[in-house]
Amino acid sequence: MTDLVIRPLTAGEEHLFISLSAPASVGMAWAGRDYLEVAAAAQYRPEWTWVALRDGEVVGRAAWWGGPDDPRPVALDWFDFGSDVEIGAALLRAAPFTAEYCLVLPPRWREEPTVRAEAEVRISAAEQAGMEPLVERLNYLWTPDAGVPLRPGRLEFRPEPDDEVILDAIRRTHHNTLDAHARAEMARGGVDASARDELEFLHWMPSPREWWRLAYTREGDLAGLTVPGRNHTRPTIGYVGVVPGQRGHGYGYDLLVEATHILADAGAAEIGADTDVGNIPMAAAFARARYPVVQERVFLHHPV
Repeated sequence: MTDLVIRPLTAGEEHLFISLSAPASVGMAWAGRDYLEVAAAAQYRPEWTWVALRDGEVVGRAAWWGGPDDPRPVALDWFDFGSDVEIGAALLRAAPFTAEYCLVLPPRWREEPTVRAEAEVRISAAEQAGMEPLVERLNYLWTPDAGVPLRPGRLEFRPEPDDEVILDAIRRTHHNTLDAHARAEMARGGVDASARDELEFLHWMPSPREWWRLAYTREGDLAGLTVPGRNHTRPTIGYVGVVPGQRGHGYGYDLLVEATHILADAGAAEIGADTDVGNIPMAAAFARARYPVVQERVFLHHPV
């Protein structure tokens, strides 16, 4: 058997990526993403798209995604290679990227043997390439058919133009957070680093800064922060965080409802959102606000 040739695409070779026949039961193929369309928007780029070839035939592929202005990819989210884990692992080891892997899956994916097998072989390849599981998340999609939930009226929402005030609110909401990404960032660099990373992400979204809201109780105390936003695909709930002293009152729901209203008033035809599987209070808030689960996502990352 001839050796694998692993390399990035060059401009004009997009046909190589789509030449691989892979089951559409998991990943971006299952989600219905069109590689060529997203590549035309400069969110997949030839240098971010790698293939493994044997005798000139593609036997593995990996595409890292990023925004059109990003200098480096944000995440690996398209990864196919058949059943040979070593091909997948070799492909990831050869590429020079350290972005996390986001494996998109159908809801309740473990209940379907074929889907579970496809997911597990990709997870195994990523682990063999040196990545580690980080978290599993639920992905939601609200549409106007669900109705805009009524505002509970318990909190006062105010715009806040000062990033330092927003940064302080994020620091407070990160204390004992259930969010695995924030906890991982705090483990690397502390709470200030995690808060600044969050703020950088909120600014990365191509949506109005004026949508951001701080929430206050009737007594004037800070309750939390909610950031409705838009990514490069759709409107989204960018951030919902409650400060420690105000937890236990269900304010996560109030923050979610306010963000939903802002986006719906701006004409959103759909709103995406995510929360960690282990974040039971936030999952309950999404269910109450009639956000159905449409995907599950498994994240793996490169340990520090």
